[in-house]
Amino acid sequence: MEAEHRNIIIIGGGAAGAFAALTAAENGGKCLILEKNEHIGRKLRITGKGRCNLTNNCDTDTLISKIPRNGRFLYSAFAKCSPLDVMERFETMGVPLKTERGNRVFPVSDKAEDICSALKNALKKTGIPVIRARVKKLLIENGRCTGAVTADGKIYRAEKVLLATGGVSYPVTGSTGDGYEFAKQAGHTIIEPVPSLVPLETKENWCAEAAGLTLKNVRLTIFEKNKRRYDDQGEVMLMAYGISGPLTLSASAVLKEPSKEQYTAFIDMKPALTEQQLDARILREFNDSKNGILGNILRKLMPPQLIAPVCSISGVQPDLRISVLTKEQRSAIVKTIKAMPLHITGTRSIDEAIITRGGVSVKEINAKTMESKICSGLYFAGEIIDADGYTGGFNLQIAFSTAYCAGISMTQADDTN
Repeated sequence: MEAEHRNIIIIGGGAAGAFAALTAAENGGKCLILEKNEHIGRKLRITGKGRCNLTNNCDTDTLISKIPRNGRFLYSAFAKCSPLDVMERFETMGVPLKTERGNRVFPVSDKAEDICSALKNALKKTGIPVIRARVKKLLIENGRCTGAVTADGKIYRAEKVLLATGGVSYPVTGSTGDGYEFAKQAGHTIIEPVPSLVPLETKENWCAEAAGLTLKNVRLTIFEKNKRRYDDQGEVMLMAYGISGPLTLSASAVLKEPSKEQYTAFIDMKPALTEQQLDARILREFNDSKNGILGNILRKLMPPQLIAPVCSISGVQPDLRISVLTKEQRSAIVKTIKAMPLHITGTRSIDEAIITRGGVSVKEINAKTMESKICSGLYFAGEIIDADGYTGGFNLQIAFSTAYCAGISMTQADDTN
């Protein structure tokens, strides 16, 4: 059963799909979106804890540095569509934006729904149909993608087809990996999808004892044996299973196979102080309370939930009187506060991951156009591509930049792969 013909079909109505459709339409493309969810941007609505960290207000070199794998592949896309371009685009669509700590960009309203509404209204105003349909397979004829077939048997034909179906993180939003199967149908290699920007599980149980506590302005450092793999300052959340929070999520993006337990994390609770400075401060506190109890005095330095773990790791009893505390014991406490150890045993499941690491191999995609090098007429944008970044708006910027490239390219004459 043949359906309406358009010269561009976009499979997936998320951030990348909608942005690509608008870009293509502005350049003369006649396109439609096939989206299996009832509304577009379902995953977009929950990003940034419902606030939508739209992008990061930084330059291209910083963008590249925040993408641990295949960042150079995105250089051309970022050059064509920068964070400033994305910000201007959404403000033109009626969404005032603001830049917060770490150059993170949010709607002034702090509502992700405003971003989704802006995209939805722009699609409607531009006359781009959004058809609720689940794609079953691609149409591929003589090495070229010529359309798609939906689950109800309808055939949608087009000169160009864009896969913007996302990854497999947050599957309740519709990211169920369909796009990987379509890409494989076209002959593409799929780098195994695994969770990224995901909480980490640890061997130690002291995290569970302090579960729910957020450590602010701490430094998280992760080593693979003796090699430093991650080091940054910010927030860490203690959970029953281990650690979460912004630093943890970004750290997860650089760890390979953490389930093999080759990574050790250290939390520096006083990064602004050297060991010598911290020791001097503790000594001042002790001198003011020579007959005091260690645990009571440590409350001035850290949350009470951490006193027992710090003392346990240091090998010192929290009920010990300051008057009998040795220099060696004080030194052990200082070292523990500056580097509380955690042995990573794995990540939480893909259901808890913000994004997916892996996807369509970038070696098989034209970096300037986002067109397949294997199957002409087939394009990719967003999380389906094997390129992901840290937290801070970098992954949505990847989605918008690759979508822009694809949107422009699909309106032009056939590109040479």
